Amino acid sequence: MTQATSTPQKGIQLTENALKHVLMLKEQQGGQDLCLRVGVRNGGCSGMSYLMDFEDPSQIRDDDEVFDYDGFKIVCDPKSLLYLYGLSLDYSNSLIGGGFQFTNPNANQTCGCGKSFGV
Repeated sequence: MTQATSTPQKGIQLTENALKHVLMLKEQQGGQDLCLRVGVRNGGCSGMSYLMDFEDPSQIRDDDEVFDYDGFKIVCDPKSLLYLYGLSLDYSNSLIGGGFQFTNPNANQTCGCGKSFGV
């Protein structure tokens, strides 16, 4: 895993590779002013699965936690943050096992694909 670009006190950490890839995906969305919403939902092979999607900053709610990475914002609702606090998000270009990789200190089990977890 590459080193996280955030300071240790941030609730959701992003590596340089993940930030570069997210910014590239944002450009493919038209380069408009978008933030990345990260969260969880019930489901997946281990009980909870990760959610990530771009959204307009006008959709940020008062109770959302916002993490700023040099002007790019990551947003998380308070219920999801209970399960994601301390999460490190990385990105790999590997042919096998590539894509976004979640390292979640709150998970006591993860599925083989790494996209869901249990607490």
